Amino acid sequence: MNQLTVIVLAAGGGTRMKSKTMKVLHPIAGRTMIGHVLAAARETEPERIVAVVGHQREEVAAHIQELEPGAVLAVQDEQLGTGHAVRMAVEALGEVGGTVLVAYGDTPLLEGRSLRDFAAEHEAAQHAVSILSGIVDDPFGYGRVLRNEEGDVEAIVEEKDATPAQREVREINSGILAFDAEFLLGALPRIGNDNAKGEYYLTDVVAIAREDGLTVGAFPIADVMQTEGVNDRAQLARMGAEMNRRIVEGWMREGVTVMDPATTWIDADVSLEPDVTILPGVQLLGATVIAEDAVVGPDCTLKDCEIGAGARVVRTHGELAVIGAGANVGPFSYLRPGTTLGAGGKIGGFVETKNATIGDGAKVPHLSYVGDAEIGEGTNIGAGTIFANYDGVRKHRTKVGRQARTASNNTFVAPVEIGDGAATGAGTVVRRDVPPGALAVSSGPQRNLEGWALSKRAGTPQAEAAEQALADRRDGEQGMAES
Repeated sequence: MNQLTVIVLAAGGGTRMKSKTMKVLHPIAGRTMIGHVLAAARETEPERIVAVVGHQREEVAAHIQELEPGAVLAVQDEQLGTGHAVRMAVEALGEVGGTVLVAYGDTPLLEGRSLRDFAAEHEAAQHAVSILSGIVDDPFGYGRVLRNEEGDVEAIVEEKDATPAQREVREINSGILAFDAEFLLGALPRIGNDNAKGEYYLTDVVAIAREDGLTVGAFPIADVMQTEGVNDRAQLARMGAEMNRRIVEGWMREGVTVMDPATTWIDADVSLEPDVTILPGVQLLGATVIAEDAVVGPDCTLKDCEIGAGARVVRTHGELAVIGAGANVGPFSYLRPGTTLGAGGKIGGFVETKNATIGDGAKVPHLSYVGDAEIGEGTNIGAGTIFANYDGVRKHRTKVGRQARTASNNTFVAPVEIGDGAATGAGTVVRRDVPPGALAVSSGPQRNLEGWALSKRAGTPQAEAAEQALADRRDGEQGMAES
């Protein structure tokens, strides 16, 4: 293709969203709407991308520059229509040649290949202007593409300016246009605002091209939803569901098993390998990566996580966590940022981890909190263990060595180190380092205070049960003595 410039219009306020967040910054499938459009624009391999900002421009501009550092920013202080917005973009560029594509920041389903094909068709036909159009059953609200008897495009008329007969036309203007840059530069100053809204419509360049004896093309896109914009929360939800349907279907065609697509949500930047299995009720968010033969679900939410080959994750919430190959997690586990579970390891039911490295084959099976910790390979942490990492002012780390065996209901008061092959007794509070191979116990010998319930809880069901049991014991002892 010729030299290509892509202009993305993102200046409108989006008042129908009724939100303090600018419309194009609303997320869908893990990206903002404008993030999806910029990704599509990037796939055309343009020489330059220009984004026109207006409302909340500091926030929008910062987001665009984060996603596309090389983008040129143009400011439209007063929103006077699409023609005015493109003029601001051209002025920000300084000079422009070749082909210019104009897209919108609120069309999240737009795909890069569709833009590439459209630009190629425009250049091959050598039109002054080309329209990415669509044939729809209900064209209400869209500008109509008007053709003459020979099928040539003569004009685009907006809904508010259309006659009853023109409103019956089913070919719509998506708003996505391609221009010969030289023609566009000359046509922009000629756009007027004599219309129902008093705005400068970019689509008026179609009539200008026809007046100049130049050709105008319209190329219907089969997948019209790619060009659909979002104006309110209801449309955002509908587009989100449609995008998710496409993403899920795409992964299934790549060899991923999705047991229930209706309850599975996968963000655009998630990566899955063949033979991954996703069970019902799973959300895969952010840049989550799942390797082959892993099984996730049911009922998991994983954000920016890495799941190794053959791992099994059940009813788990995880964020910024790494789960090794063949490891098992869940059910009802909470993996907070900084969690790393080694190959073949286990994080079991009702376990919370944070900033913890759990070695290969190590296990934290039950009812534990593991924060700011390092657990060596092959170690087993007993049920009900707490890594007490916070002293009220600072966080501290605990290190448990290789092949250690800690018993139930332990508390490790950080900073503390338990050596390789060491062990701890049930109920132990570990406040000092435990040498390799040692057994740490902190409780004294057990004492039984006979008759305590009878004297301290007299008249209660507890005391009555104890009294009956003692009487039964005496009777049994007496019977044995007599025999």
